[in-house]
Amino acid sequence: MAMLPKAFPWILSALLIGSLEALSSPDSMAQVIKSGPPSCPGIALTFDLCPVKKSPGYDQALVDYLIQHQIPATFFMSGKWIAKHDAEVEHLLGIQFFEIGTHGEVHAHLPMHNAEEQQKEIHAPVRLLSEHYAHDTTLFRPPYGEYNDTTIDVVKLLGLRFIQWSIESGDPDPSLTADQILTRIEKRAKPGSIVVLHANGKGKQTRAVIERLTTDVLPRKSLKPMTVSELLACKQRNP
Repeated sequence: MAMLPKAFPWILSALLIGSLEALSSPDSMAQVIKSGPPSCPGIALTFDLCPVKKSPGYDQALVDYLIQHQIPATFFMSGKWIAKHDAEVEHLLGIQFFEIGTHGEVHAHLPMHNAEEQQKEIHAPVRLLSEHYAHDTTLFRPPYGEYNDTTIDVVKLLGLRFIQWSIESGDPDPSLTADQILTRIEKRAKPGSIVVLHANGKGKQTRAVIERLTTDVLPRKSLKPMTVSELLACKQRNP
């Protein structure tokens, strides 16, 4: 019995690896979701929330605009960001038309880690939201958008939905103007699109881009903002 505490972690590791091997299949890449159904006249505006060194880590003006105009949005939070922004997490969870997903624990480069390490990185913020905020989430986005086959299998094992994007806004790039970011999105926006942006203050133009996007570009394209889950469940045909 004295040996069990030392051996137990190895047993867990073996069980995890065995489960991943059982899940692996040639069509596993199909589990990565980059867009919703093209028959739906909707678009998902998603915002990553991870800590940044030279910023408060929260774009209050952006969030206020989304709330004021009741614009559905999905936020992907890292565990490290959650730990530093308790009040903001509580606030976002209380908005009915917002959806919350996770974004890893410390924003690690997942392909550089083995299965057990990836499992810990991915599951930690899911557990934190459940235990500390009584909120269950099933949406996951990998840090930097990086992943490998192991990542896909771990996400599947944890019962999460693997959410990427079809439009990279480029909003963290300080060299891009609001016009340039808006043009990138407008050229690619179509029914079912998922756009990745940032709400951690790293995107200096994000607030201005969202205002013009939601008041001009999307109405002209007959596209309605939705949360990721709403978009994936949408069956309505584009007029």
